[in-house]
Amino acid sequence: MLSISPIKKILNYTLITSLLMLSQGAVASPLDRILAVVNEDVILASDFTDNLKRASSQIRQQGAQIPTQQVLQSQVMEQMILRSIMLQMAAEQGIKVTDRQLNATISQIAQNNGMSLAKFREALIAQGQDYIVTREKIKEDILIKQVQESNINQRILISDREVQNFLSSKAGASNAEVLLSDILITIASPMTPKNIKSAKTKADAIYQKLAAGAKFSNMAISNSSASNALNGGDMGWRKVAALPSSLVSAISSLKVDQFSEPTRTPSGFHILLLRDSRNATAALNIQKTKVRHILISPSEIISAAQAKRTAAQLYQRLLKHHDDFAALAEEFSNDPGSSSQGGDLGWTENGQMVPEFEQVMNNSKEGQISLPFESRFGWHILEVVQRKTVDVSNLAKENQARNIIGKRKFAEEKANWLREIRTNAFVEFK
Repeated sequence: MLSISPIKKILNYTLITSLLMLSQGAVASPLDRILAVVNEDVILASDFTDNLKRASSQIRQQGAQIPTQQVLQSQVMEQMILRSIMLQMAAEQGIKVTDRQLNATISQIAQNNGMSLAKFREALIAQGQDYIVTREKIKEDILIKQVQESNINQRILISDREVQNFLSSKAGASNAEVLLSDILITIASPMTPKNIKSAKTKADAIYQKLAAGAKFSNMAISNSSASNALNGGDMGWRKVAALPSSLVSAISSLKVDQFSEPTRTPSGFHILLLRDSRNATAALNIQKTKVRHILISPSEIISAAQAKRTAAQLYQRLLKHHDDFAALAEEFSNDPGSSSQGGDLGWTENGQMVPEFEQVMNNSKEGQISLPFESRFGWHILEVVQRKTVDVSNLAKENQARNIIGKRKFAEEKANWLREIRTNAFVEFK
């Protein structure tokens, strides 16, 4: 019997991250009513009802108070509208998710929950979920993430001066992380003094209720405009250096379990709850691996089965007959970049090779010849020649700084982008 806790983790992925799960294998009946038209898409009553039930269930699991039906309906409808807009954008922009990507993501979700893929499927079924529907839902989540990254990143510019200023700042030297929850009160468009004042008044009223003892997650569910509202405003662990400077200032004097006063940002007013803090270990060093390999690729004249068989034969020659690795690579490897070098790939580090290759490389000892394994390029045999740990170079530090600044700007720009695509979409309620 599966325990309840890993199942809840699965639900956290499928419900908290995206909130919107399609009904199990449901096909809209001819009598299904259209509640809203979103550009070229529609939101059906059956899907809306199903999402309301799931959102209510998730809120109960969090131990939070379910808001009034009107508030919950509004939050869920807005989530569904934004989701529809982004999925349509993915189709228009030709953004796709391959089966390989999807399978890798699902396998990672199962692994993160301490399950095999088979156990993951069993856990979903035990909870009354349809695996095929969940698989499609995860695919949509990946599409939405890619749409956001593609569209928001092109709005972000990072200058060399910003990088150098960050590296010389206190934030650049800090590895502190904070666990935050957020309530966002957006400023209605257009951003007139009247609308700014209205948002500030609402944020101040929420702050007073929190000061009087209201539960933060309940107030987030009922009032926040952020995408994580129905998750009680949970932002997860964030690097302090990656937060917008205004939010860093807001939490700088807080102790754990304290919340900030309303803080103005370009998107609206934030109230932040500091739930925990920690100092992350600084990544001052990186591991490099010198590796060589033999690649046997299927082709028009070599079938997949023949490629696998050839790799197995070469492995036996290496293992039992102690044939020279470099000589076999020069004679048989189909990797034009390394075969003439005896299969030598030089020094590499994580993130440079395909996942299948990196997994075997990282799990192999120096001097160990791996069993044949498959990637999208064909069948590999690799040998780890040497490993070394090196100091992070100045270039790596600059890249890390750009990444942190990029995440900070991404967070700032995401709220503006979501508001823009919502404002520009055609939405008609029926």
